[in-house]
Amino acid sequence: MAAEIFVTFARTAKQAAERTVHIARNLTILEAGHQAGIDIEATCGRRGRCRSCRIKILTGDAPPPTVQDAVQLGHDEVLEGFRLACQTRMLGDTTVLSMPPKEEEGHQFLNSDNSLEDHQLHLDCGVAKHLLHASPPVEEHHQTSDAEEILSVVPDLKHNAIPLHIMRKIPQLLRQEKGRITVTTFDGCVTDVEAGDTRSQIYGMAFDIGTTSVVGTLLDLTTGEQLANAGGMNTQAVYGGDLMSRIAYAQFDEKKLSTLRAKILNQVNKYIRRCAAEAKIDPNHIYKIVVVGNTCMHHIFLGIDVSYVGLAPYAPVVRDGLVLPAVELPLKAAPNAQVCTLPIIAGFVGADTVGCILASRIHESEEVRVLVDIGTNGEVVMGSRHRLTACSAPAGPALEGAQIRDGMRGAIGAIEKVSVNSDFECAVIGDVPAIGICGSGLIDAAAKMIDHKVMDCNGNLRKLGMERLPDKIRQRFTRTERGTAEFILVWRDGAGKSRHIGVTQSDVRQLQLAKSAIFSGIRMLQAVMKLEDEDICQLQLCGGFGNYVNIESAKTIRLIPNLSHEKISYVGNAALLGAQMALLSESERFLADEITQQIEHVALAARPDFQDIFVNSMTFSGSRFPLRSKKKSRRQRKRRFSRQ
Repeated sequence: MAAEIFVTFARTAKQAAERTVHIARNLTILEAGHQAGIDIEATCGRRGRCRSCRIKILTGDAPPPTVQDAVQLGHDEVLEGFRLACQTRMLGDTTVLSMPPKEEEGHQFLNSDNSLEDHQLHLDCGVAKHLLHASPPVEEHHQTSDAEEILSVVPDLKHNAIPLHIMRKIPQLLRQEKGRITVTTFDGCVTDVEAGDTRSQIYGMAFDIGTTSVVGTLLDLTTGEQLANAGGMNTQAVYGGDLMSRIAYAQFDEKKLSTLRAKILNQVNKYIRRCAAEAKIDPNHIYKIVVVGNTCMHHIFLGIDVSYVGLAPYAPVVRDGLVLPAVELPLKAAPNAQVCTLPIIAGFVGADTVGCILASRIHESEEVRVLVDIGTNGEVVMGSRHRLTACSAPAGPALEGAQIRDGMRGAIGAIEKVSVNSDFECAVIGDVPAIGICGSGLIDAAAKMIDHKVMDCNGNLRKLGMERLPDKIRQRFTRTERGTAEFILVWRDGAGKSRHIGVTQSDVRQLQLAKSAIFSGIRMLQAVMKLEDEDICQLQLCGGFGNYVNIESAKTIRLIPNLSHEKISYVGNAALLGAQMALLSESERFLADEITQQIEHVALAARPDFQDIFVNSMTFSGSRFPLRSKKKSRRQRKRRFSRQ
């Protein structure tokens, strides 16, 4: 028996070959695809918990289906030759049809909506341009050099040195335009030398590298004006939809870490070029780039091993804010830039949270405020100028559509809102037939299902008393092919796909786990700080997802506490805004370091009372979980169970 087999990846079912690769027998189709450079999406991180890596066996012997194949694909698709690529190990030479990554269009990405004007920043970006006149050496007996002649006329230098890649340009530049040159410095160090006067061209970019999406903005560093922006889904998502999936993919494997890093570097380079072209500027005049992101994204971007970030005690390799030449990374699209990363608070509370703190000014507040970044890797910050606490609330990818049967990201065709008059009605992004449901739509649907008695507070789709529901709503109850309960939101004839769009019992359980992570994170910080709901003066929702959530629905399902409506607000992409503030102001960048040293990180798993809080937070309604007294909480639970 041969040690290797050939796998051909086809573009269509007619077997138009895209690529053929020979693989060892112990590899899966997913691994073979990645080796061949074919992006097969694996949202759940190769654990067989979603359908995103679905493939079809066209020729060759189809291996027996695994349990995960049967659960995720169903009996009919398995008989047709469909398998999960992450679970399928081939028996012999085979041709497979790989499903391309979801072609979702019109994603809703949040920039910082020009809120910089509200902060009255002092523009001190650290980049300075000096128009100088320097002469090349003219006397042989003078012991000098081209570089020395330039350095002798540059003011306020901290380091009397010129980087090698810049030094290579000097001989020609110094002898052009009669020695009239522009020298650019950052923090007192030479970063570029050009012929002529280019003092008016000083630009920078801010990037928020999230688990799900990447957003960047181009700013004029002399005026603070936003010139262009770019955004898209994080291209690393084919290797896993959440942080732990990507950490597991690259863990103790330098080659796979390089693969992830290449993905994000290529994407950032692409956005730099796109923004420069849109603004009609030379990317060589981008001199400062500020990057924020969670710890995993931060480390991968820098090429730092993430293996131990995924293992207890989940410590980052570095917490300090860094300043690195772009050519060292390399970011080839902006070769003259200095890349600044904001500091990290803890293993799963990263630089993006620091950016949110800068933007929200929670560290200056006299009253207690709460900052909630709802996302794949959610974070909660609570406190005031007197004391700040933070924790990670990993909701997982369910709110981004992963592990939800009809789930998708916030793109054209996604159900984003649900309302009820005499029947359930859905609003769809792009006003087209629905092809799925995004996180905000799932939250809205769950809230309406609770309000109209379709689902109980424990998340169970209704079984008893259905005769008391209106006819139109009662008819929406059905069963999936696996026999589990489902509530239909959009009937097949009104959908943009060949079957109904609905919410299954399994979807509800995934939503409960996700929302409980956020809600219990808030409750845990309240317990640590001994605060009740009435002690909170404001709760701010940030992040691309948080900005689209219906506040009343979020309160109904207990994603956030039941505060009065005027106490809850949206702050948009606060992480990106914080990055922009650090881009325009060195004072803000240095302030980020101070905040990181002062904030108190609360490790939820290390708290003995967290499990009780998390379990209580799973329900969609219920009594207020007591914070001040653990003994009191036991008495309350005992009374509650006796009533039941």
